[in-house]
Amino acid sequence: MLVPTVICIEDLAAGAAQGDLLNADGSVRVPLLVVDLDQPAGGDTVLRRAEQQAAQCDRLLVGLTRRVVPPAGHPAHAASPLLGALDLTLTPTGTADRRTVPVGDPEKVAQVLGHAAADNPEAAIILGRLLRTGPRLTVGQALDAESLAYSTLLAGRGFARWLAARGHRPPPPPAPAAPVLLARDGEVLRVTLNRPERHNAYGRELRDALVAALDVALLDDSVGHVVLSGNGPSFCSGGDLGEFGVATALDTAHLIRTQGGAALPLHRLRDRVTVRVHGNCIGAGIELPAFASRIVADPSALFRLPELGMGLIPGAGGTVSIPRRVGRWRTLYLVLTGCRLTAERALRWGLVDELGPVAPSGP
Repeated sequence: MLVPTVICIEDLAAGAAQGDLLNADGSVRVPLLVVDLDQPAGGDTVLRRAEQQAAQCDRLLVGLTRRVVPPAGHPAHAASPLLGALDLTLTPTGTADRRTVPVGDPEKVAQVLGHAAADNPEAAIILGRLLRTGPRLTVGQALDAESLAYSTLLAGRGFARWLAARGHRPPPPPAPAAPVLLARDGEVLRVTLNRPERHNAYGRELRDALVAALDVALLDDSVGHVVLSGNGPSFCSGGDLGEFGVATALDTAHLIRTQGGAALPLHRLRDRVTVRVHGNCIGAGIELPAFASRIVADPSALFRLPELGMGLIPGAGGTVSIPRRVGRWRTLYLVLTGCRLTAERALRWGLVDELGPVAPSGP
């Protein structure tokens, strides 16, 4: 496995992370650096300079500490502003600090992150910049930025490699029934994803039907609450892979994502929406629920953001919704690793709000 470059805090303070990001051919040079936080930092002045350098760095910077409980004054201590400037920090034990990710073996996981970034460096760098910028933008602005970046990557080398390796896939068949079901119960509007035969993949038909359903609540003030759930074995398995790579007019695709997607309506309805998730919640299957004010997850639910392995980034609003729940640092970790997050850990991180039995209906 690729061993990422490791620098110390004094190296970071001296500008070691600031070298040219691009090679002569435009390819990315060293997309990720690991910052060893356990090496002596050389005092407060060096720490402040390292923080400034990290905030200005175009590369991904992953902090690493082997200390179970870093003492006061340690760069990985909760009071250290350097943790906020880094893109994430790996620690050996659990912590509530959203800037850190607890893992059993920080050095091994740092290698995994470095390998992922090296495999798809353009997507990794663009993702890091989006996550840093997003908190300063409105939700609408951040969704625009995500979609423009996503369209750029659709035309990129990483996505082209993934498509070639995957091979041809036929387009999804038309939905055999209404892709989204609506039911009114007093002031409650129940919206149910209804493509169980495709694990409720977020394809064109389901997306358009979901947006139309959400428009009912937006246009009808008598709808006091929306409950969103899914039929079948999964709440939503993410974008329909049968539709990947078919868009040729990427400018039009951008406008459809931002103006015709479900992210913005869910954000506008957020205080009135509860999402009940179960099974596999992949890509859009957690990116969209994360806009809601309340998510109830079945204890067996699993969450995953696999887009980087395709040369892409989350494109259904995940770089906007998920950081607002778990922080940009843990969002980066989820995308770089593509790991499965259990419902229990999702609850600890704040990705979901409650665990409880979510009985899927339908086939």
